[in-house]
Amino acid sequence: MRQPSLKFLSVAGVQARGGGGRRMAYWEWPSAAEARSHVVVCVHGLSRQGRDFDTLAHALSARSRVVAVDVAGRGHSDWLEDPMAYQVGTYAADLGALLMQLRAETPGVQIDWVGTSMGGLIGMAVAAQPALAPRRLILNDVGPVIQWEALQRIGAYLGMNPSFATEQDAVDYLASISSGFGPHTAAQWHALSQPMLQEREGRWWLHYDPAIALPLKVLMAADEVASRQAVREGEAALWGLYDAIKAPTLLLRGAQSDLLTPETAEQMARRGPRARCVSFEGVGHAPTLVAADQVAVVRDFLWAA
Repeated sequence: MRQPSLKFLSVAGVQARGGGGRRMAYWEWPSAAEARSHVVVCVHGLSRQGRDFDTLAHALSARSRVVAVDVAGRGHSDWLEDPMAYQVGTYAADLGALLMQLRAETPGVQIDWVGTSMGGLIGMAVAAQPALAPRRLILNDVGPVIQWEALQRIGAYLGMNPSFATEQDAVDYLASISSGFGPHTAAQWHALSQPMLQEREGRWWLHYDPAIALPLKVLMAADEVASRQAVREGEAALWGLYDAIKAPTLLLRGAQSDLLTPETAEQMARRGPRARCVSFEGVGHAPTLVAADQVAVVRDFLWAA
C-alpha cells in the first residue's frame, strides 16, 4: 500500500502549547495528476488521528486526491495552549483554513468531506457555511443528538494517559476500548493502532494531548441536571447547523451504535439535507471504513455522477 506524505498548515486563533504560532498536520495520499480536481477531506473521531483513513484513502486515490487531518492536539498537530479550546469551533476554523488553501491551490476543485464522529460534527459546522461547504458530505455514526450514555463511556477512558511496556500491550488496550468498531483481524487492529502510539524512554504512549479530555470532563463534573441541559442546548445548535446544510449527505451508522440512535437517524433523513442512511450490522460506534462493504458505500457515494 502506498504511503501518504505528512504536511503542515499554519493556522490562526488559539496558540500552540508554550505560546506562538500553531500548525495543523495533515496526510496526503499520492494520486494521479488528473485526480487533483477532486479532493476528499477525511476527519477522524475524538481521540483518533488521520491515519485511520489509510484503507479508504488507498481505495479512493485512483480517482481522488485524499487529505486526512490530525485535528489539533492529536497525532502530529500542535497541542493547544488553552485546553478548553479543544472544541468544535476551534477545529472548524482550522479545517476552514485548509479548505481555503485547497481551493487556492486548485481553482474549481471539488471537495467532499468524510467525517467520523467528531469529524462529522466538524463537517456539519463547515457544511453549514456556504463559502466553505463541500460538494458532498458523509457523516459517519454521528448526528445532532449525542447520547448521554455514550458521553459517559467515552469520558471513562479519554485523557487517562496510560503507558505500556510493549507496543502489543498498547494495541490490545486500544482494541479493548474500541470494541464498537466491530470485528477486525489482528493485522487490522495493529494498522489502526500503530499510528496512535509513540515510544518514549522505552514505553509506549498514546499519540494525543491528554488535555483534549478537559472540556468533556468539565461537562461531566457539573451537576447532572445542568450537564444534561448543556447537552440539550448543544443539540439545538447542532440541529440548526444540520438544517442549514445543502450538500447531498450520506449518513453511516453502526447498527449497534450507542451514540447515534435509529430515531436520530430517522430525523436526519426527514429534515435538513435529508441524509440517506446506510447501517452496518455487527458494528457499534463507529464504522472504521476498513471493511470492504463500508469502503464501497463511501466510494460509490463520492464517485456517483
